[in-house]
Amino acid sequence: MPGIESLHRERARRRGAAMLATLLLLGGIAGIVGAATGTVIAAGKARSAVEGASAIPAADAAFALVRPRLSGARALETVAYLDRFVRWPGNPGFDSSIAHVASRLAAAGYVEESRARPSDRLTYRVERYPMASPAWNPLSASLALAGGGPRPPVLDFATNRNMVATNSFSTPPAGVTAEVVRIAPFSPGALDTANVAGRIVFADAPVGRLFTEAVVRRGAIGVLSYSMPAYLQPEKNTRSIQFSSVPYDTARKAWGISLSNDARRQLIEATQRGPTRVTVKVATQFIDPATELAIVAEVRGSVKPKERFVYSAHVQEPGANDDASGVGTLTEMARTLAELVRTDKVDPKRTITMLWGQEIRVTDRYLKQDTVRLKDVHWGLSLDMTGEDTDKTGGTFLIEKMPDPSAIWTRGDDHHTEWGGRPLDESAMRPHYYNDFLLGICLEQSRATGWVVKTNPYEGGSDHSAYLNNGKPGALFWHFTDQFYHTDGDRIDKVSPATLQNVGTAALVSGLVLASADGATARTVISEVRDAALRRLDAEYALSREEIAKGGNQVLERHIVDTWGKWYVAAIKTASDIEVGGPSQQTATAIAVAADAVERRTARLVQGLTQEH
Repeated sequence: MPGIESLHRERARRRGAAMLATLLLLGGIAGIVGAATGTVIAAGKARSAVEGASAIPAADAAFALVRPRLSGARALETVAYLDRFVRWPGNPGFDSSIAHVASRLAAAGYVEESRARPSDRLTYRVERYPMASPAWNPLSASLALAGGGPRPPVLDFATNRNMVATNSFSTPPAGVTAEVVRIAPFSPGALDTANVAGRIVFADAPVGRLFTEAVVRRGAIGVLSYSMPAYLQPEKNTRSIQFSSVPYDTARKAWGISLSNDARRQLIEATQRGPTRVTVKVATQFIDPATELAIVAEVRGSVKPKERFVYSAHVQEPGANDDASGVGTLTEMARTLAELVRTDKVDPKRTITMLWGQEIRVTDRYLKQDTVRLKDVHWGLSLDMTGEDTDKTGGTFLIEKMPDPSAIWTRGDDHHTEWGGRPLDESAMRPHYYNDFLLGICLEQSRATGWVVKTNPYEGGSDHSAYLNNGKPGALFWHFTDQFYHTDGDRIDKVSPATLQNVGTAALVSGLVLASADGATARTVISEVRDAALRRLDAEYALSREEIAKGGNQVLERHIVDTWGKWYVAAIKTASDIEVGGPSQQTATAIAVAADAVERRTARLVQGLTQEH
């Protein structure tokens, strides 16, 4: 995509042009150009005025209300509360986290739905769903070399709470002491040769696969697994462990232990010295029957209450950034929104809905439960890993876009993350103005605070996928690469109040603008998307010219530019849903004119590539 800095400059140029036009209309040409010094002063005033102005006036007003009220420090309080727990659906930590969010909502003025009056606009409910499998809760664990006198444990749950694989059963209280058999390199055949029955298997392999092969199929009593991707920098973060899981196996009631780089080193050194025995202690709890909890909170719209902007944040997983930070961000957004509504500072015309629960499932269930309600969900936004101290984690804030052609041809300034993306088929494209709208709002917050904002092509894996899979616009606010992703290094010291405030402010302003958009707002968004389309087409044209000059396929390069043009034409046409009550004739005309401008630019550029030799 075109560079972020160029987008900043272009938006500033357009704001300056708009402000100058306004001055000309309001003050009269003579008042501005009457003297040379007057021109300089007036122009200087105009430039300084637009430095704080948004390209979307409604966003400017929303920022002015949200920025002084939304607190990263308050969001961090919720993050800190959740960070105390290993949170899996149905376990005490998950349930306590849900209760914490509910208490914060009640304190902010949301009324529990069963007690709400028809006049109450701020409501919430805690939903309860029976779980098909027992909930799992880790209590304690340790791994120690046996024999040779007292020595520090190789691993201890107190400092490595991800060491126990989910669904592991408890050992006897005194633990299990047994011989370790090292399998290197790992393969099923090597397990057969080693005769692992009744022994503890140690290998470099994903813990779930190792458990299935060694315990379920060959009778091992437990496994010690090492499997850390390079982007987590295990040679640097030597004590990090990613959380993992093994199959729920009531017959063997065994366990899996995931190793840090340091623990792996200690075990390798021990096995190289000769036969090695270890003592493993695991204490876990299975809760059956178990109940999955979720929260749905709403600010009911005053004009079109059935139409919705929906936010999602997932509670489960053990991390502070993933995703206690998303929960904290959305909880503080809910408090800020309640304050603005109760004091009559804002009046959302459409309903704003907020979901907390199990990742993807809470959103997918909400969308599928009611087909009538689904029809009127206009936008979804997933808040996942939203609070990172990027100096510590190494990541950057990203908007993961709805599927556009950058998810097919990833080139230029577009890059997939280390989490991993695969090229999508053209049939998976989802043309929509939402990508550029969200980027524009985030850039405004960036301009005010210096926050670094980037985008990545669609990869999936969080609640934005649930929106898209149910036919709704959905995007993701997140951070990556994070060297502590899914590890027990993802703790509260890696979370930044400033980042929580930046993400929460941009997310809430996005919802406020779309929830109450009038015709002028719709037409400004259309203009922004048209300009983004023209910049993108020019950038793709330049990339395609370079490819053709290097001997690239001319037909393919024309197709790439043409696909981008068609994607943006279709995206502009989706803007008919922005204006509350439907598009006015003025807005419909703006859509047609913008789409025509993109079609004409596309045809000209494709023709230009046809003439390339």
